[in-house]
Amino acid sequence: MTKQTTINGFNTASAAAPHVVIVPLLAQGHTIPMIDMARLLAERGVQVTFITTAVNASRITPIIDQVHESHLPINFIELPFPAAETGLPEGCENCDLVPSKELFKNFFDALFLLRHPLEQHLKDLVPRPTCMINDMCNPWAADVAKALNIRRLVFHGPSCIYIFCCYVLQKHNIYEKLTDDAEEVVVPDLPNTFRVSRIHAPGWFNSTDFKQLRDEVLHAEETADGVVMNTFDEIEPMFVEAYKKVVGKDVWTVGPLCLYDKDFSTRIVRGNKLAAVDQDRMFSWLDSMEERSVLYVSFGSLTKMKVGQIFEIGAGLEASGVPFIWVIKDVEKSVEVVEWLEGFEERMGLRSLVIKRWAPQAVILSHRAIGGFISHCGWNSTLEAVSSAVPMITWPHFADQFLNERLVVEYLRIGINIGVKKPVFYLGEDEIPVMRDDVERAVRSLMGDGEEAEERRVRARELKEKAMKAMEEGGSSYENITRLIDYIKQQPPCKDVQGTEF
Repeated sequence: MTKQTTINGFNTASAAAPHVVIVPLLAQGHTIPMIDMARLLAERGVQVTFITTAVNASRITPIIDQVHESHLPINFIELPFPAAETGLPEGCENCDLVPSKELFKNFFDALFLLRHPLEQHLKDLVPRPTCMINDMCNPWAADVAKALNIRRLVFHGPSCIYIFCCYVLQKHNIYEKLTDDAEEVVVPDLPNTFRVSRIHAPGWFNSTDFKQLRDEVLHAEETADGVVMNTFDEIEPMFVEAYKKVVGKDVWTVGPLCLYDKDFSTRIVRGNKLAAVDQDRMFSWLDSMEERSVLYVSFGSLTKMKVGQIFEIGAGLEASGVPFIWVIKDVEKSVEVVEWLEGFEERMGLRSLVIKRWAPQAVILSHRAIGGFISHCGWNSTLEAVSSAVPMITWPHFADQFLNERLVVEYLRIGINIGVKKPVFYLGEDEIPVMRDDVERAVRSLMGDGEEAEERRVRARELKEKAMKAMEEGGSSYENITRLIDYIKQQPPCKDVQGTEF
């Protein structure tokens, strides 16, 4: 049965009120910024219906409670997730819960089955939705918007550098012409020469098993009325401008959405419950450290480090002499790793804090003690580092992460790469891409006192100021949000049975 959390008299509001339906991909890196966007729009007078499931709602219970207490007009709808019908374990309702790569196709099949229950629920909502914003990985939402005769916008969570490159390479059929995934090609429609390879800009769902999904994703983007992006004009101006020209429709850059939430009580639970973290111990340890002296090490929710790689990371951190916080996920805690960690933590003593499972990353990065970040270069993590003026050691794994690395290292010059050249899918079963000497070298370089290190810090501080100004009144993202709200307020056009507007 569908569960609905109604907030602040939502269902009794005026039928003319602006009302947007937000349909995120059920993955932490996609859902988190869309929750931020939902609260931002609601705070500025838009009524929001946010689509989720029971398991995913349980992860954000404190945020739902905070929304209720603050009387924001957000309606959380929990759709029943068809795990059993698609061969998934019960409760497997998020990308990070899929137990094997072989079951990802089943997971996306399950998402498609949400189409009918979502349509049935939305058609009776009052006020009637005037717009839908769906994650680009949910192309099935396009059919729902069409059935309800409402405008639909695509939300892109990754960086614009990645979105643009994938879009034009697909548009010009460049992928089809390549015989070597590592071959570099010139990206068209840019004012300056920029080369990429397919392994670093793979596009969307380009494996054979996902061909139908890829075609549907591309079609849903082409037929959308506009695009919303979690970036800001000042961080990747060449790519934002180029994308606006080639896509031929309205594009609203509204980020960094992680800067929306300034309330500590909600930032500390942003993305998941905090049951796995001892807050008092964590903040006591951080408060005891000198300013900008601590390295934060975390690789996102979907990466899984091999046992041998974990040992190499630990050895490199130990040799660097730098204090650090290291996040190790549940799926990485094999018996071998747990036993090794006991001796490792004992040797490190007060120089380290190992967090097992989930960590409140945005809060940690904003602490005065944090001076560097070893990151997988997911776009959310990159924006959180930028928003806290934290230089990065880049260690990409897949998807948009290699192009995010190039943005950070080559264009913004606020990071150094650790030396990874190919995605994890191209590695041998026992291949360890980064050795302890690589880790030690990168950490010493990033956290050191040299001229280059200090220049990176200066550039990081300047970029943080640009990010903050973008979200403040009068800033580029603030004004784009205003224009987006004006668009949502518009009533959808009437259409005849053939779909022609009149």
